[in-house]
Amino acid sequence: MINFNGQIQDSDLQVTVSNRSFLYGDGVFETLKIVNNKILFFEDHYFRLMASMRIVRMEIPMSFTMEYLEEQILKLVDILTIKDSARVRFTVFRNEGGFYLPTDNSISFIIQATKLENTRYKILKSQFEVDLYKDFIVPKQLLSTLKTANKITHVTASIFAKENQLDSALLINETKNVIEAANGNLFILMGNSLITPPISEGCLNGIMRKQIMSIAKQIDSIEVIEAAISPFDLQKADELFITNVIIGIQPITKYRKKEFETRLANLLLDKLNTLIQA
Repeated sequence: MINFNGQIQDSDLQVTVSNRSFLYGDGVFETLKIVNNKILFFEDHYFRLMASMRIVRMEIPMSFTMEYLEEQILKLVDILTIKDSARVRFTVFRNEGGFYLPTDNSISFIIQATKLENTRYKILKSQFEVDLYKDFIVPKQLLSTLKTANKITHVTASIFAKENQLDSALLINETKNVIEAANGNLFILMGNSLITPPISEGCLNGIMRKQIMSIAKQIDSIEVIEAAISPFDLQKADELFITNVIIGIQPITKYRKKEFETRLANLLLDKLNTLIQA
């Protein structure tokens, strides 16, 4: 089952070949996690979605209040009986019509949900190896920071990782700085400094990125810094980890020949679980 424009329908609903998200990547989306019938960090997701729609000139319906979207999401997970723990994708796309220039900026939405096994965040893989992906870059621009329906660089980077027996790949921008992983934001620990690239580098404006920065700032021994990260910095780091709202934190244990600790990642994960249970 899916929720299509507020109506629960069979999940085999077929969009037409003139769907603009299919033709032009003319859509934005949010990936959300449900725990105990609660959407984690929903206010942050909501405001990021609204900002994304404004940036790409979509018409935001008057009905798109935070309360309405929450109701539509929870209605679906309740019907699917997966409200204890679920992954939700909320996709908004411009209605069909026109070519590159749309005939209007009205939108439709689809909500999809699947069951997750765990209510608590946990480290899913004890060994996690990555390398740089250099075939294509993510440009330093505002669109790169949004969750749009055009993620072909992340798709090809993920295929590269699989072809090379890696767990993920790290993406670079036009100045060859490392900005994120194919599946989430990147943090590195160097001494007492926890560093993540600023949004101006082209990385996703991640919801879990924001949460981890906030949690880490409460640890007296850690200084949280937003700064550019070079490939050379990866070799000098004590820890590397990836964050996204579904996995929480995934430590990187190996980059090329360098192996990494996971102590801070585990500490932050414990604090994250305490936060969502509060």
